[in-house]
Amino acid sequence: MARTRHPSLAHWGAFTAITEAGRLVGCEPFEPDPAPSPMLDSIPEIVHSPLRVRRPAVRRGWLEGRRDREGDDYIEISWDRALDLVSGELTRVRAKHGAAGIFGGSYGWSSAGRVHHARSLIRRFLFLGGGCVDQIGNYSWGAAQFLLPYVIGTTSPVSGDVTDWDSVLEHTRVLIAFGGIPVKNSQVTSGGAGLHNLPGWLGEAQRRGIKLVVVSPTRADIPAEMAAEWLPIRPNTDTALMLGMAHTLLTQDLHDAAFLASHCTGFERWAAYLRGDTDGQPKDAAWAAAITGIPAARIAALAREAAEQRSLLTAAWALQRAQHGEQPYWALIGLAAMLGQIGLPGGGFAFGHASLNGVGQPRRQVPGPEIPVPKNPSGLAIPVARIADMLLAPGTEYEFNGGRHVYPDVKLIFWAGGNPFHHHQDQNRLRQAWNNPETVIVHESLWTPLARRADIVLPATTALEREDVGGSSRDPYVFAMHRAVEPQGEARNDFDIFAELARRAGFGEAFTAGRDVPGWCRHVYDGMRAGCQARGVELPDFDTFWARGHAEVPPPETPYVLFERFRQDPAANPLYTKSGRIELYSEAVAGYGYDDCPGYPAWLPPTEWLGAPAAEQWPLHLLTNQPRTRLHSQLDPASLSRAGKVSGHEPIAINPLDAAERGISEGDVLRVFNDRGACLAGAVLDDGLSRGVVIMATGAWSDPDGPMDRHGNPNALTADIGTSRLTQGPSAQTALVQVEKYLGEPVQHRAWELPVLLSGAA
Repeated sequence: MARTRHPSLAHWGAFTAITEAGRLVGCEPFEPDPAPSPMLDSIPEIVHSPLRVRRPAVRRGWLEGRRDREGDDYIEISWDRALDLVSGELTRVRAKHGAAGIFGGSYGWSSAGRVHHARSLIRRFLFLGGGCVDQIGNYSWGAAQFLLPYVIGTTSPVSGDVTDWDSVLEHTRVLIAFGGIPVKNSQVTSGGAGLHNLPGWLGEAQRRGIKLVVVSPTRADIPAEMAAEWLPIRPNTDTALMLGMAHTLLTQDLHDAAFLASHCTGFERWAAYLRGDTDGQPKDAAWAAAITGIPAARIAALAREAAEQRSLLTAAWALQRAQHGEQPYWALIGLAAMLGQIGLPGGGFAFGHASLNGVGQPRRQVPGPEIPVPKNPSGLAIPVARIADMLLAPGTEYEFNGGRHVYPDVKLIFWAGGNPFHHHQDQNRLRQAWNNPETVIVHESLWTPLARRADIVLPATTALEREDVGGSSRDPYVFAMHRAVEPQGEARNDFDIFAELARRAGFGEAFTAGRDVPGWCRHVYDGMRAGCQARGVELPDFDTFWARGHAEVPPPETPYVLFERFRQDPAANPLYTKSGRIELYSEAVAGYGYDDCPGYPAWLPPTEWLGAPAAEQWPLHLLTNQPRTRLHSQLDPASLSRAGKVSGHEPIAINPLDAAERGISEGDVLRVFNDRGACLAGAVLDDGLSRGVVIMATGAWSDPDGPMDRHGNPNALTADIGTSRLTQGPSAQTALVQVEKYLGEPVQHRAWELPVLLSGAA
């Protein structure tokens, strides 16, 4: 039987979908991609998964007035009935409670396509309909998002606007990677990836003799074949290491005083802290060694090495996903400023080389494709990681970014795209909070943990069941995404679902702007094309692009260097800070009076770390990272992710000596626990892991049995606290636990089972 080929795109790579007899049978990687992700092979399984939501469904308990949203049966109903229920609930809640009663939930990773970008669509729908409670910030780099404008006037370096790898390879002599550069993370990028270049760049860096220093509790944060120096550090102590290096530069007169005077403000205030003038404690290498576990001599020598040659300091996103997560990013900028190499080719600082594909990818600074989102007329929003706080304590005050705010009383959650029962911390607390709203409405393709906690579930298509245009500002390609298979069951695409709901609410024309999905594909691409043309980049017309399957943005004429123009003339090219310079002391931040985020980078011990009193009871620091076999919780039921389980549970890496103390062997089922909850996990012994540290990947589909997750979702253990009152980001990396061999009866998780589905009236 004849096979057909269809260009498409996922967050983990571009590909050609191969279909036969109406089924997806394979995904052929994009030909120019030097290192395509093996996750492409999981796509056919997910498109045709028995876990697909095939018809609209309503939770039986919701119809009967019960809010306990776990383990309930669902009644399958017609689309007309489902849309009537959704429209009726939106109308009822908006009339009685206004926009403050409706929460628009999404996390944007549901599709690499921009027309069906769920976060854009749900916000467009709810904002045009009168507004809602929105989310601001993100779980990936929420602390950085609200800190960096005070320090450097922009968030762009943390979202990928860093010095090109071409410049790094040509000029950098030592690359110090706080948090490492794990290649597995470079499989994915929001909006899709045409090229996975990081393995090649790292290999070329080694061939050119660039010294790589990895600061991380795990050797796995750099490929094993790389001849890197590994400095094992206690988790959450990177700030102390940076301060110790900064003190060395200051006291040995290795800092660039001229650059600090001409391009920075507030250095003397920070220097007083480094010397110990403010608290009597010099932040010298010996002080840092006692906190970090790295020898004082190596700390001082590392500072000197960075000062004596062209050096680039980079920090992973994970560093700021911790209590006081603002401090390592601010300290990294301060350390780079003291070295005086910011704005020089191959020098200065960067973020995210360890976190996302395309960071440092040479690419013209042109816009990517996007669907427009209007302004939220209600002006209501909460920090993204504070959803459980909002649901549990409506009407209470909280502080954020210099202001005082009040949590709204949400009665209805409308969620499309993302899975909070993967990415939110302290899942047991979230489970409690999730029962408070009157109604939860969800768009989902599969019966995920989120779908199984919803009242009304609307079946959404996957990317291969619709047309779209995808691309990322970090990648040199924009892709046509052709429909490869018919919608499975009665699934509908997100745009059409929202368009019909908007029509019923009386603003259908405003939502669609008179365009159907093909019309929006053309409009989104033409908008990007016009933006490129304004910057001197020519893309083909839409019909040529659509037929070819992709278009390419050419590389820059010269390598991009972060803050190069600012360095050359800070008066003519000021930063968007209050002073126009890099602020090593911020009057604005200091003026807020936050004891958990002072006006300069400082060492603030977290409540949970290996030097805390709590470590006597919970002696292991749990770190949670991105998995190799899936994107967040996407693809977890597929064979690649299943094959990575250990004894049927999510793996947990543990040092062999820590394991031996507990009688643990490779492959044992372990109980990981603290006073927030517990989960089961499969033991993996790793001698490249620091003593006192255990690591689990996130994304195992939640399967709680009381306070214990049977599958291995580590967010049953993490703390749901803000990074600080300034940024209110997530603190996932600040968690202490204990581990023991599980001695109970063998447990099979039920995360991939369907709920009970009943037939209902049309």
